[in-house]
Amino acid sequence: MRLENKVAIVTGGGSGFGEAMAQRFAEEGAKLVVNDISEAGGKRVAAAIEKAHGQGAAIFVKGDVSKNADMAALARATLDRFGRIDIMVNNAGTTHKNGPMLGVDEAEFDRVFAVNVKSIYLSAMHMVPQMKRQGGGAIINTASTAGLRARGGLVWYCASKGAAIMATKAMAHELAPDKIRVNALCPVAGETPLLPTFMGGDTPEIRAKFLASIPLGRFAQPRDVANAALYFASDEANFITGTAFEVDGGRCL
Repeated sequence: MRLENKVAIVTGGGSGFGEAMAQRFAEEGAKLVVNDISEAGGKRVAAAIEKAHGQGAAIFVKGDVSKNADMAALARATLDRFGRIDIMVNNAGTTHKNGPMLGVDEAEFDRVFAVNVKSIYLSAMHMVPQMKRQGGGAIINTASTAGLRARGGLVWYCASKGAAIMATKAMAHELAPDKIRVNALCPVAGETPLLPTFMGGDTPEIRAKFLASIPLGRFAQPRDVANAALYFASDEANFITGTAFEVDGGRCL
């Protein structure tokens, strides 16, 4: 059990990569706090974890990661139930539709940066003090290959994920004396609800064009990302911090 006696929060845990991470962490002994803005998805995942791993293995806390009050409530609910926070996964994310940069209005821009970047700030404000009191912890930020490999059509999304990566590195540097490790995952587009938005549609032709850019010839599966997250969350990675790890089938080569 690689995460036995650890407590993990996964934002955006009601579907996609977050759901897979929550399930994978639970398989390795962690207690889970599943956060999502979708009550139906989050409750479903938490209930599935409890069914598989026993009553008390997971709770669901609804919340918008871009809102200070919701992130504070997430920290309180976790501590009230489990008494500690060992692993914080800032996974919740969003994008604008693939298209011209001038077609993204200000409200959409603000939404993308609030969910993808401000959420990391708010998470730090509410989770890091607890990790310091405990003597350490692990923070995992879900970034993207789009934060490393720029491409037109997703300009502002790329910018938000580039910010997430640099925040990860700067946080890792500052928090290292407190034994808090901070790493980022950089998945290629995967089989999640956001895939059509990333690609600007979903047809066999669009899929074929995108897949041609991935040397291993397939999209990321949620389990691929969950396995990488599990490593960063575990004590096996206790000398790894400040990395932006590509889970991309070779797309960034």
